[in-house]
Amino acid sequence: MNPRTNGHSSTGPAARSAAESRSDDLASLYPFLYAHPDNVGHDTPEVGNLETVLAEVRRSTVDKAHQIVALRREVLARDSQRLAACASAMAAAFATGGRLFAIGNGGSCTDAADLASLFLHPGPGRRALPAFALTGDIAVLTALSNDVSFDVVFARQIAAFGRRGDVVVGLSTSGNSTNLVRGFEEAGRRGLLTIGLAGYEGGAMAELGSIDHLFVVPSDSVHRIQEAQTTIYHTLWELTLDELISRSRHPERESGRRSLVE
Repeated sequence: MNPRTNGHSSTGPAARSAAESRSDDLASLYPFLYAHPDNVGHDTPEVGNLETVLAEVRRSTVDKAHQIVALRREVLARDSQRLAACASAMAAAFATGGRLFAIGNGGSCTDAADLASLFLHPGPGRRALPAFALTGDIAVLTALSNDVSFDVVFARQIAAFGRRGDVVVGLSTSGNSTNLVRGFEEAGRRGLLTIGLAGYEGGAMAELGSIDHLFVVPSDSVHRIQEAQTTIYHTLWELTLDELISRSRHPERESGRRSLVE
């Protein structure tokens, strides 16, 4: 028996159908990569010509770059004051001993880990701040998923570790992740500062009363949403550090809030 196939043929009708379905999905996204190979490299006007394929790749890349730049500008113009206010609240939490907990699934899990790392390792001359991604302990995640439900993997950790004055930042492209919703609800009950990043129209997160600051990226592209969310949390990180520096220089007064577009 071939150990790579575990005794099952990978060339049967079901396997071929699945492979064809995956190819169809990719072809709908990148049609210029699925032209007939006989045409590639020939100087003909037919689809599949190598120069045509490369031109389509360039056009697609440039279009996506324009899309994310426009989306970031839209979010900045709409939410600059709210981002500054949110960063001020985060700085106040850190200044009084608060900690940050970041949560997310899939690609948003990676972003949550990146956000925590930014605060933990802010670079030379900047104070490291206590920040944790509640996605990193695989034993905890698998235990809760197996013994209780995947829906509680964040809520249970927030219940165990969170205290009034801490911060929870949750990222979701759809805004509908049940485990994030449950996590925000638990954080709200415990008096934590809650910050949500969502896409589309905000999903279930937009309906929650337990999120203090919600930033919705108005797009239906998961890729563009995640790119814009990365910009949002990097902005929050930079503004929070700037606010803390300002507070340390002027402890006798609270630093004024500033707009990102000033």
